[in-house]
Amino acid sequence: MQAGGRSARMVRMIDSHRALQHLDELRALTADDMGAQRVAWTPTWLKARDWFQTKIDGLRADWAPALEDHYDAAGNHWVTLPGESSRALVLGSHLDSVPNGGWLDGCLGVIAGFEALTAIAKQYNGRPPVTVKLVDWADEEGARFGRSLFGSSAFAGTHSIAADRVRTDRDGVTYEAALKSCGVDVEKIGDAASEQKELAAYFELHIEQGPILERLGKPLGVVQGTKGVERWAITFHGQEAHSGSTPMEARRDALAAAAKLALEIRPIARKHPQSVATMGSVKTFPGIVTAVVGRCECTLDMRDLDATVLASMLGDAREASERFAVEEGCTVEWAKIWSIEPIPFDPHLIALCDEAIVEVAGTSEHLPSGPLHDAAEVARVGIPTVMMFVQSLNGLSHNRAEDTKREHLEQAIEAFHGLAEKVIAWMAAS
Repeated sequence: MQAGGRSARMVRMIDSHRALQHLDELRALTADDMGAQRVAWTPTWLKARDWFQTKIDGLRADWAPALEDHYDAAGNHWVTLPGESSRALVLGSHLDSVPNGGWLDGCLGVIAGFEALTAIAKQYNGRPPVTVKLVDWADEEGARFGRSLFGSSAFAGTHSIAADRVRTDRDGVTYEAALKSCGVDVEKIGDAASEQKELAAYFELHIEQGPILERLGKPLGVVQGTKGVERWAITFHGQEAHSGSTPMEARRDALAAAAKLALEIRPIARKHPQSVATMGSVKTFPGIVTAVVGRCECTLDMRDLDATVLASMLGDAREASERFAVEEGCTVEWAKIWSIEPIPFDPHLIALCDEAIVEVAGTSEHLPSGPLHDAAEVARVGIPTVMMFVQSLNGLSHNRAEDTKREHLEQAIEAFHGLAEKVIAWMAAS
């Protein structure tokens, strides 16, 4: 017996070794010396999707003749194994990557989901007690146009067609044009919400993208939910002046005020154990070596799983910015870029996920997700949701150094299938 009582036969039901072979194959097909290049709405991403289609076609031919797949109005790829009940369990993630990205981010969840679907089709001779779906969400990363969670937000009904239509990439190509080249009409993406019908549970597997599990010496963890995000543009206004002739005490230096804020947000975040805050961009004007900065534009990103804590941090940062503006003889303006509330995951699915992990790894950990995931959009529409994390070496992601021990990946794939078994049993009995 495995740790926690799970039999070796049940572990072998899913071919975790073959899943790793698929991941290696996808990396060879869509990566170069700089890393993964599966940026959404590009030829390499479409190549990855065509490759995945061959896997689906093979499963249909070998084990599941009733398997069907289609693309919805937002470009999400749905694979459906019909069951005795039309109520559906959904496994999901995304094949797209950031430029020069890692070999596991996103695609691990799709491949693990595919192997779980394969195991379920074999176990139930192509007809499980409930319907099981797998979804490859379109453009989770937002790497090309800055619009993260595109496909899942269309599914959830939180899309923004007016804003999305006019977004442009660095070459001036509009989002609308890029979507059209891939067969998606931006005006119809809201139709993807029709896929919500009869979905009873959703979960996904993802690399942690952080250092916590590795520091704790644990391969796998249960995600409690995704942190809320407050993202703001902050502009300090001072006075441009000659750097050689303006005395220090007479300066109204906008960069000085911004610099004080950049240092202050660190202790603000450290007041709370799971909070993070980042000043990620600073632009100065006129931006020349011989001028005092008259205007400084910066960005602030704050995250926490607790909405009250997040609001408190934001209030502290605003107060600090106003105080530093006065100290430097400046003014300050705030403009919201984007925000999302904290998304807690389903308590029952969290418990089942914990059981599945312990049965394979002998130990588990509960932790929040700082990065956003498609699961957050699914949970927003009331579908019970949970995520499973697998350890990331050195906490690295979104670059070619991203990696996870292969034995941990195999454990994750086995635990993910174990969770699917548990949820199918729960759904069939309810």
